[in-house]
Amino acid sequence: MTGILTVTMNPALDLFTTVERVQPTHKLRCASPVVHPGGGGINVARVLARHGADVLALHPAGGVTGAQLQSLLQAEGVSTQAIAIAGETRESFAVHETATGLDWRFVLPGPTLAQAEWQACLDAAATVPVQCGLAVASGSLPPGVPEDFYARLATRLARGGVRLAVDSSGPALARALEAGVFLAKPSLRELAEFSGAALDTREQQLAACRRIVEAGRAEVIALSLGAGGALLVTAQHAWFAPALPVTVASTIGAGDSILAGLVLAISRGEAFAAALAQGIAASAAALLTSGTALCRPDDVQRLLPQVRVQTLD
Repeated sequence: MTGILTVTMNPALDLFTTVERVQPTHKLRCASPVVHPGGGGINVARVLARHGADVLALHPAGGVTGAQLQSLLQAEGVSTQAIAIAGETRESFAVHETATGLDWRFVLPGPTLAQAEWQACLDAAATVPVQCGLAVASGSLPPGVPEDFYARLATRLARGGVRLAVDSSGPALARALEAGVFLAKPSLRELAEFSGAALDTREQQLAACRRIVEAGRAEVIALSLGAGGALLVTAQHAWFAPALPVTVASTIGAGDSILAGLVLAISRGEAFAAALAQGIAASAAALLTSGTALCRPDDVQRLLPQVRVQTLD
């Protein structure tokens, strides 16, 4: 029996380095790289494990990079279930430009999965007994995996009483919402694309979230507003929390950290307002660390009392 299940269909070895300035043509002399296990669901699992949650990270893995990914997760104390694939697990590369403070992120597509491989992932996820009834599917889908993979996963998990939180984009997110999920965490850009309309005001953002909930596509929408904070919307209530003002070392991993904070609090039976506060604190804490290091629990606990959650209705 596991506490929380995370599913990452396109995991990666995340390489991070720094350079004074990114320029074309010239050889860029970078600092020594830092390597972490990555991919949306894996990052969520890393944060959950640091906070003492019982989490299982399920993902496909192949080749030398797949083995290294497993080794790094093991070193962080994250329990995993790896589904063997023929292709090589991808790498992603991020560069922090010290002259400007900007992050440059180079994301590769990942290996093409055969039908038998992604089906094995789906079957494995659907048969994991989940104690608290929460699973997280996060990140992109690699080549070969059908657009409705998360929708199929939501349907299979629901049969066993497991609620699915989804953090994805494009057709993968749209198809998951068609099937119906417990929680979806779009960015403002992703929600605007899904809604087909500009969402410039708080009222427009709230209305777009509420339409999804009222249509039965998600019970909860966690709308990430980046530096503007986040909205959490259910059928009955909505909450807003501004982002905390912190010194930003890197923006990488902030979105995965807010989702991990939300899921952690919900899995412990906390109210939605408290879950939003936990997510905002985790996101802010991630900004304090460089590259793909993600948030530290001590930083999260220190920042949590500073979060101000407002009830909107």
